[in-house]
Amino acid sequence: MASLGGFVEFFQKGKLNSKQTFRPKKKFEPGTLKYSLHKQAQASLSSGINLRAVVALPQEENLNDWIAVHVVDFFNRINLIYGTVCEYCTEASCPTMSGGQKFEYLWADGVKYKKATPLPAPQYISLLMDWVEAQINDEHVFPVTVDVPFPKSFIPLCKKILTRLFRVFVHVYIHHFDRIVTIGAEAHVNTCYKHFYYFITEFDLVPQKEFEPLKDMTAKICHDSPEPAVNSEPKK
Repeated sequence: MASLGGFVEFFQKGKLNSKQTFRPKKKFEPGTLKYSLHKQAQASLSSGINLRAVVALPQEENLNDWIAVHVVDFFNRINLIYGTVCEYCTEASCPTMSGGQKFEYLWADGVKYKKATPLPAPQYISLLMDWVEAQINDEHVFPVTVDVPFPKSFIPLCKKILTRLFRVFVHVYIHHFDRIVTIGAEAHVNTCYKHFYYFITEFDLVPQKEFEPLKDMTAKICHDSPEPAVNSEPKK
């Protein structure tokens, strides 16, 4: 299994050029609690210990802080992964945001897209990443200091963010995994997926029905899988 500690380094060594980079990496300010939690999580990943153990909430740590740190880290990593395939993900090649023939994802943000709307995959993912970035940069939503409380909507919002980020994994695995294999990134992407999967299932952050498109692959690389979805209706 590839080390998650070397994930970013792998892509920075020529695997991801400037034209492919999706957006700047979100960082934590040194000296803050979230920076300390981020470094703690990264140290655990680099040590090569079991990923299921890595995602568990450390003793005496706040759950919201732990989730906030991981949401930002996963946002950064999934940006890198999509950056490796985005030039192959076009409106011509991917006219819908889908995960195979049975699953299509519709976009709604309550502002420009008030109703669930079908969009080409690159447009959907661009809007998704812009939306996530706006959430994690809002210090009223993702506080950067301990004196600012988390809003009551924090956990539901994180569930929505992680559900939408999971759909990027679905699209990349089903429609662009050949590109991942070509550049030799398969082990790194699989390790990132396992880390993501173990985290969201540890804290029940993504609905079970979302796992259906990758159910077989998840069972193979994570050695377990969620309950199958009951339908394949378009999702928003």
